[in-house]
Amino acid sequence: MSHTAEPTSPPEPGLRRELKTRHLTMMGLGSAIGAGLFLGTGVGIEAAGPAVVLAYLVAGAITVCVMQMLAEMVAARPSSGTFSTYAEQAFGPWAGFAVGWLYWFMMVMIMAVEITGASAIIAGWLGVSPWIPALAAILVFTAINFAAVRNYGEFEFWFALIKVAVIVGFLVLGVLLWLGLLAGTDFVGLRNVAEVGFMPNGWGGVATALLAVAFAFGGIEMVTIAAAESEEPETAVHSAIRSIIWRIGVFYIGSVVLIALLLPHDAIGGAKDASESPFTAVLRLANVPGAVGIMEAVIVVALLSACNTQIYGTSRFLHNLAERGDAPAYFRATDSRGVPLRGVVVSVFFGFVAVALQYWNPPGLLAFLLNAVGGCLIVIWFVIAFSFLRLHPQLEAAGELTHVRMWAPGVLPWATVALAAVIVALMATTPDGRFQILAVAVVVGVITAAGVIYTSTPTFRRNAAEATERNIR
Repeated sequence: MSHTAEPTSPPEPGLRRELKTRHLTMMGLGSAIGAGLFLGTGVGIEAAGPAVVLAYLVAGAITVCVMQMLAEMVAARPSSGTFSTYAEQAFGPWAGFAVGWLYWFMMVMIMAVEITGASAIIAGWLGVSPWIPALAAILVFTAINFAAVRNYGEFEFWFALIKVAVIVGFLVLGVLLWLGLLAGTDFVGLRNVAEVGFMPNGWGGVATALLAVAFAFGGIEMVTIAAAESEEPETAVHSAIRSIIWRIGVFYIGSVVLIALLLPHDAIGGAKDASESPFTAVLRLANVPGAVGIMEAVIVVALLSACNTQIYGTSRFLHNLAERGDAPAYFRATDSRGVPLRGVVVSVFFGFVAVALQYWNPPGLLAFLLNAVGGCLIVIWFVIAFSFLRLHPQLEAAGELTHVRMWAPGVLPWATVALAAVIVALMATTPDGRFQILAVAVVVGVITAAGVIYTSTPTFRRNAAEATERNIR
């Protein structure tokens, strides 16, 4: 009798499985399609010319392999802690603690960058101080994240769909422009490519471009965090990842190819704002009125959508860390709808702290932290690959593997590690890259040391024992 009554009134309901595959897909797209696509695309093209496609293919190959390894583990053992949970299972509590807090730190800092960038543009439109739209946006997103996860997923689905529609529209417009089918335009063909050649700066240019685009696909991993709240994690995560990868590939590579075809090479470069974006230049070629305003609006939507997803991700990660004893038990609580409200509040609070840090801008500190964020993703890649190499044999032996599996599990994970190591080696060849490596090493070192110390304390052992007991029940 008591056994059947438990599910109807549990003291801690936990996360609910209410997200659909389409929600996961759009959340992944929303996280991966940010201002970097619209402002940073020109950097890679400037370095490598049309051969930047090779850099995107390498970065894409790394992402595909990393996500497939993660998909296998998520399908077998769904967890909102995703790669943090698997690091703990593979290497011990200290690894789970370190990876979990590292990713939480990365998401909070990214959230701050996104909200700062969006509020600066909106403030320019309205003629107000940037903190006003920043506060308004954060309050709106807090309310959205207070909603049941199904409602949050629905909102983010339509929010991210705006970005997808814009990129599809850009691709269609670009193809028509290239073919000379728009009024007042001629067939472009390959004349801009012929002027500089496919690889104007040789393989060195491709290597430089690889460094510029390596993290372009970052954000897709958000799908695996949300998978724990999906109706059928095994099916949903596999379908969503597969869908996201090919769509991101088409969006990024399609956009890059069109920009390289349509614009002279010497007119393409990095962009500080929407007016300098290569996307804006293409819209101007097509005689689209208000091109700068359109791109500013697109960038704002891209930033706000990604920020909303970061709030979701940080709250779920914090909840999972508390579930495992790596964060105070206070953050383990969820409301009757399965929403970790306390996790949302604390994530938003630290998001505000990070925003304030950007306005304060103490000498050296902000640059150091942002450089650390830029390299955290590559650490996550290594963690996922090595966790997979350790756990895959265990999952296979225990019969836990589902139909979602990594291809060539004895070969491709090592190839992924090798490619990621190449990116680190390339980073070490430039002063900025070396600073980034140093920043990442310091942040990872501090968090790892904290993890080793904390997970050896009686408090952690007691929390971990309670967590194990809860999972058994």
